[in-house]
Amino acid sequence: MSDEPNGISGAKISPLYVAVTEADLQRGLLDILSGLPLGIKIGLELFTSRGPDVARTVREMGFSLFLDLKFHDIPFTVAGAVRSACSLRPDVMNVHGLGGLEMMRAAAEASAGQSNVIAVTLLTSLDLDDVRTMGMRVGSVADTVVSIALRARSAGLAGVVCSPLEIAAVRAATDDSFLIVAPGIRPASGSPGDDQKRVATPSAAVLAGASAIVVGRPITGSEDPGEAALGILDEMERARERARPLEG
Repeated sequence: MSDEPNGISGAKISPLYVAVTEADLQRGLLDILSGLPLGIKIGLELFTSRGPDVARTVREMGFSLFLDLKFHDIPFTVAGAVRSACSLRPDVMNVHGLGGLEMMRAAAEASAGQSNVIAVTLLTSLDLDDVRTMGMRVGSVADTVVSIALRARSAGLAGVVCSPLEIAAVRAATDDSFLIVAPGIRPASGSPGDDQKRVATPSAAVLAGASAIVVGRPITGSEDPGEAALGILDEMERARERARPLEG
């Protein structure tokens, strides 16, 4: 396990991305986190509210940018969306893996090496019962996630988004260069799962082989977001220290 996430040449990938909302922006969260060794994830809520300018602001402030818009459409449309998004210089952006091999291949080609395009496997708000209710005949969530990850890799994508519970299986099926970004992270000190069903601690995610993690409310909802972020980074570093003897 390397200390720094892999990715395309020139990308500045952070091991920790903070999921920021419109309310967080209004209370000056970017200024609070400025200078810390982390990235910012912009999702649908904030992008819909503020538009492309918020992505430009994140980059101008020196943060690594994860543009979490989960493109899912026909290949032609997704390719166009990826090309447009590349103008915002995201280090990471994503598409839905369930959009199919051709859609993922179109996204990879459209990025032209300008951004790490990764595939969302299954949302962390879903569990096995949810997946089966949707009509998908699967033996396990992990098997489904690994299958999507392998298709994403064959399509030329840089990695996937998956819950912490599937990281080890995806890592075993791929290699160290394949990016694995994990949401559904809750600090070891304890915090509610909210609407996430498949969750784990930062250290567990690191030890399983995550390239980067995404944390929202445990940081943004803290009385001291900067201190909360530093605590998570410290937990991750201690997990990396634990893993090093195993690698040797």
